[in-house]
Amino acid sequence: MEENAMNVSTEISCTPTPWNKGKLVGQKAPLRLRDIRAIRVRLQLAKKTRDLALFNLAIDSKLRGCDLVNLRVRDIAHGACISPRAIVMQQKTHRPVKFEITEQTRITIIDWIQLAQLRSEDFLFPSRINSTKHLSTRQYASIVKAWVTEIGLDASIYGTHTMRRTKASLIYRRTKNLRAIQLLLGHTKLESTVRYLGIEVDDALEMAEQTEV
Repeated sequence: MEENAMNVSTEISCTPTPWNKGKLVGQKAPLRLRDIRAIRVRLQLAKKTRDLALFNLAIDSKLRGCDLVNLRVRDIAHGACISPRAIVMQQKTHRPVKFEITEQTRITIIDWIQLAQLRSEDFLFPSRINSTKHLSTRQYASIVKAWVTEIGLDASIYGTHTMRRTKASLIYRRTKNLRAIQLLLGHTKLESTVRYLGIEVDDALEMAEQTEV
């Protein structure tokens, strides 16, 4: 009996603390257009060339954080030119996903590559601690937190998935084309896209707001 009690006690004491204990988890909100503009202006005024390129590419690419920070210059550039479209293999699904790179983003990326003197084989966003490694997802998360905090947003509501969801949410609002969003996000199932965007809830609330009683 005592031995059983000791085993139970040992198991309880060895149970690791959940990573999300005391943290607000769940879907992270996308940025609004005015939030995007506000962050861009602040980064431009502060002359944060790397952060501006990172912000713009995160919005355009809609990539998961792990895929974004793992990009190399050659993944999006051909010689001195940035491609208007690129394709990468997703680490989570091991499936390719294509994304667009708008002119505004291409300009900021060129500015960053030239400033950092990056070569084709270099990581696009190298770590400042070790240039042979890329920016970590933890560092990226801290950067996103700083962006939203500086414009007065609640950092607990936003995160790296905010950057992935932002443009997808804007496109869905304008087109209602779920299949297109699925392709852009690289989801294997349409149900995943529905859950990721939270569109069923949003659409229901929108209909409710338009209904007068």
